[in-house]
Amino acid sequence: MGKTNGKSEGKTASRDATGLDLERELPASHDRNETSTQTQVSGAEPQVSAEISPLELELQKVKAERDSLLDRLARAQAEFENSRKRAGKEQQEFRDYAAADAMRALLPVLDSFERALRAKSEAGDFRGGVELIFKQFQDALSKLGVREIPAKGEPFDPHYHEAIEVVDTADAPDHQVLEELQRGYKFRDRLLRPAMVKVARNPGK
Repeated sequence: MGKTNGKSEGKTASRDATGLDLERELPASHDRNETSTQTQVSGAEPQVSAEISPLELELQKVKAERDSLLDRLARAQAEFENSRKRAGKEQQEFRDYAAADAMRALLPVLDSFERALRAKSEAGDFRGGVELIFKQFQDALSKLGVREIPAKGEPFDPHYHEAIEVVDTADAPDHQVLEELQRGYKFRDRLLRPAMVKVARNPGK
């Protein structure tokens, strides 16, 4: 009886008033929480943010604007090159047309020279034929807009006259053209070549 009571008393001493076995009680609550937190942290995977920073957004915007400007520049260069080629072609066609028109106007003069050469062999009036051709040639140039530059008796004009010789004389005003050595011409308002002249020098007039 006494032995059995001793064992029963020992077991009673190891339990508290609620009847829990104090020798086998679980760890403290804060230890359990710490262990659970460590398990969650060690097992958690790192999360990558899907958001783009303002700097990256600005960089993408700048790149897009750059690509757009480069594309516009390439298009503008292509259009300029095409325009330049087209303008060059049009200018060349205009020059060819003008040259053809001028040559067409001179063909009758060439025909007249042929007739004059044949007339000479037939003992015709060679001088009269040449004078006629000269007049015809002047008319053809006049139709193309070519004009003679007045020279003899005119005041010397450095824009249209080229002084080959200066002659001291009291019979003509100073800087007057005394003689035309080679006739000058202009095409509309453009100088083709100046007239070569002799010019008077008269300090007294």
